[in-house]
Amino acid sequence: MSMPRVLHVVTGGFSGATQVAIDLVRGARASGRNQPFLALRRKSTTSPERVEALRDEGMDVTVLPGWSHLATIVALRRLCQRIKPDVLVAHGFPEHLLGRHAGRWADVPHLVQVEHNSRERYSAWRLAQTRWLAPHTDRIVGCSEGVKGALLAQGLPEDRVMAIPNGIRLEPFAQADAHPWAARVPGLVMCARFASQKDHATLLQALALLRQQGLRPPLLLAGSGSARHRRKVVDLCAALGLNDQVQFLGFQKDIPGLLMRHQVAVLSSHYEGMPLSLVEGMAAGCVAVGSSVPGIEELLNDGVTGRLVPHADAAALARTLADVLQQPEASARMAAAGRAAALQHHSLGLMTARYDELFDVLVDPALA
Repeated sequence: MSMPRVLHVVTGGFSGATQVAIDLVRGARASGRNQPFLALRRKSTTSPERVEALRDEGMDVTVLPGWSHLATIVALRRLCQRIKPDVLVAHGFPEHLLGRHAGRWADVPHLVQVEHNSRERYSAWRLAQTRWLAPHTDRIVGCSEGVKGALLAQGLPEDRVMAIPNGIRLEPFAQADAHPWAARVPGLVMCARFASQKDHATLLQALALLRQQGLRPPLLLAGSGSARHRRKVVDLCAALGLNDQVQFLGFQKDIPGLLMRHQVAVLSSHYEGMPLSLVEGMAAGCVAVGSSVPGIEELLNDGVTGRLVPHADAAALARTLADVLQQPEASARMAAAGRAAALQHHSLGLMTARYDELFDVLVDPALA
């Protein structure tokens, strides 16, 4: 069997979905199981420097126009006609709609949808498109069991829907055990882009409540995203009197190093798929604290591998963070258990192998 040609289509906004697609391309290049290509739909946050860095790695990267959906579809059809992929993998919303429309138009043999969130902004028209495209899609993949449940709730065919949990590169976290939890900075790190999905506001409100109790842990906010949403968070931080406690780091190249120097990785969010930033926090040996929403709920075993906090509840988040910071022995055990769970269940190798098996079976059903 010849090596399948696999085209990954995803937002160029460098979200979690983008990272998964990039990691799958990297994994395929390392394993040699398929010949990967990457197409990024241009966004206002698409960084030319990051695109060039991917190309410098040797990736075949195309940036598609993003100024209109039709322009994206037309350009993607042309790309498909040029590289002739066996499988087109369309990641995230609305790229999974645009990608599959272009793939069908270009007669790509196999289409795969990957959904990265448990909730999206589906209008009635877009939901109708999703259901119409489902019978023409070989597999519909959720990045967690929670996302799989959300896909089934949309009325998508059960025999085509499956879950493949997200994974991360573990090598950058190999030295985590050399940073004992008690010796780390007793501070919080939240790695997340600034967007309506992320709930930075509740975290800042929790920090203000902790301050009233005499607890002033530093908070480092890593990530880029929407300038408008970032401005809202900056303004709230100032209004709460937290400027001396909160750092806005922007895009960070060395997230593993940042996490391994701190005790707590927190993700306050309105909805998720399976957040890579929290998996990275676990792999780094932090105590992972996350909102109790689908995707995070199945990632964290509350009190064992991390802490779950009711959604958008600043008082509960403040209490949980106080417990983590003031109970070092229990927190160190929880951090160790979270790291073990990340190493066992969320490696890039495991995720890549599952996708490779899927692509092989699509191209050659006899391998099923």
